[in-house]
Amino acid sequence: MSINAIHGHDDRGHFGIYGGRYVAETLMPALIELASVFNQALCDRSFSEEYESLLADYVGRPSPLYPARRLSEIYGGAMVYLKREDLNHTGAHKINNTIGQALLAMRMGKRRLIAETGAGMHGVAAATAAALFGMECTVYMGVEDMRRQAPNVRRMQLLGTTVSPVSSGTGTLKDAMNEALRQWTASVETTFYVIGSTAGPHPYPAVVRHFQRVIG
Repeated sequence: MSINAIHGHDDRGHFGIYGGRYVAETLMPALIELASVFNQALCDRSFSEEYESLLADYVGRPSPLYPARRLSEIYGGAMVYLKREDLNHTGAHKINNTIGQALLAMRMGKRRLIAETGAGMHGVAAATAAALFGMECTVYMGVEDMRRQAPNVRRMQLLGTTVSPVSSGTGTLKDAMNEALRQWTASVETTFYVIGSTAGPHPYPAVVRHFQRVIG
């Protein structure tokens, strides 16, 4: 198996001993299609220009570097700078990724997004991307996380997203991801799953890594 020169993984999506695709066979065509569309998008200047334009005009990038003088004084030596991703639209770095994945979804002809969320910031970012592009969105969230992060639940709802409670297991992020995968299996023809971290089956780790490279 050759190592992909762009992504640093082999042809089957392995980063060394990590990665790969271990999912239901019903999801394999969607993952293969996503990998193909993603690779095409990387070579399409118009895709990059649209993405970068949205980062500048909608997300508010580039985010500033803030000199943390007090922290630098406490620890001495080098000056510490903070990369202020919290100043992006929605208040976190998550929007970098959801905007990119929503653009991929539209290239694939899919008008419905689903996502999982724990603290709620990825859910808010997915809901924001869906609202921007006029897409339907459902976010799966554990009942315990919904209780703890009620303000973010309300933000998603205000953006027109359906927040679906997950009560199985511990009612937290891993259970929400399991439910999102189950729901994706049942609606894969029309639905795009927006994963928020470098996790899940190939090509998602490479996709998320690419869209978050803009941080630095």
